[in-house]
Amino acid sequence: MIRILIIGKRGFIGNNLYKYLKKSYSVTHKSYRDLAKFKSNINNYNFVINTSINGNYINKRYNVKFDNDIKISNFIDKGKTIFIFLSTRKVYKPRSNLKENSKLAPKTNYAKNKLITEKKLVKKFSKDIIILRISNIIGDKSKIKRLHNTFVDIFFQNVKKGYIFENKNDYKDFISINKFCEIIKNIIKKDLRGTFNVSIGRKIFLNEIVNWLNKFNKKKIKTYKTQLKKDCFYLNNKKLMSKIKIKNSLSELRNYCYKISRKKFC
Repeated sequence: MIRILIIGKRGFIGNNLYKYLKKSYSVTHKSYRDLAKFKSNINNYNFVINTSINGNYINKRYNVKFDNDIKISNFIDKGKTIFIFLSTRKVYKPRSNLKENSKLAPKTNYAKNKLITEKKLVKKFSKDIIILRISNIIGDKSKIKRLHNTFVDIFFQNVKKGYIFENKNDYKDFISINKFCEIIKNIIKKDLRGTFNVSIGRKIFLNEIVNWLNKFNKKKIKTYKTQLKKDCFYLNNKKLMSKIKIKNSLSELRNYCYKISRKKFC
């Protein structure tokens, strides 16, 4: 049976991946703090997925001592274990229909650091690696410790205070945590290699997704105008979806948002 090691026990992605993948594979879930204890056995796994992150990696300029992924990769022998690196769509210059070969223009330290790590991993593993450039992930993070907030996190913080923002025609790209886990499962099943965009693959207007998430909220909400940064984008996901061939529809995303809304407000 395929053996998978997931590193990062306190985070949203790691916990959801573990619960999902253990239904199909032999999965071990470890904390990054325990790396010293299990690093000698890391090549006994077919796949390693790191979901841990250092706060300094998010906020500061690149320093290898803050790079958990590179530290983990140092214990992986090329050709024995496949490393799955969770990158970000923020390595691209924001625009519509971003493909894997689109212009790379990271602006934040977080995005710049992710791109540096990508390049280091490719240099080490050549083509024998999986790099996933991920759009905004939607899910219930209420019981999870977070180092930085997403659009959805900010929405729930604001709605709890009694207001939401009018986002005009601004749009982004989203994917549910359930669909993300399903995609990872199928990447492993198909034994893929390379760099892939992970997303729904179409523009989602922010007002639309706010309405979905707020569907079951019965409290009176004020609406304020907002001046968002001009970073509208959506990813082209055809490279990946043509290989794994699973359903990844707008209606699924909408229904998932309804589910979160019902859980939050009912």
